[in-house]
Amino acid sequence: MKELRHRLQTIPVELITWVACILAILTINPYSETFSLCPLDNLGLHWCPGCGLGRAMNLLVRGEFLASWEMHPLAALAYVVIFHRIWVLIKQLKNKAYYG
Repeated sequence: MKELRHRLQTIPVELITWVACILAILTINPYSETFSLCPLDNLGLHWCPGCGLGRAMNLLVRGEFLASWEMHPLAALAYVVIFHRIWVLIKQLKNKAYYG
């Protein structure tokens, strides 16, 4: 049981989650009106500060800069923040593997 607990503690869950989020954002259809990952939209609220962020990030990667900006102006900043966090987690994982 100790060995299983130790192995589960070494899995970088946050890193896996951020990478999965980026992959999910790259695969969504930004023009779809029928599917939403927004929990507030799914609860029936029609406004939240993050609505459209995932679709705007997808449009940004596709090169549709104006459409991305109109959907949510913080899409580029979101990419910077997420990739910075992924970078920090990878550096921590490498330091832990070699020195800790």
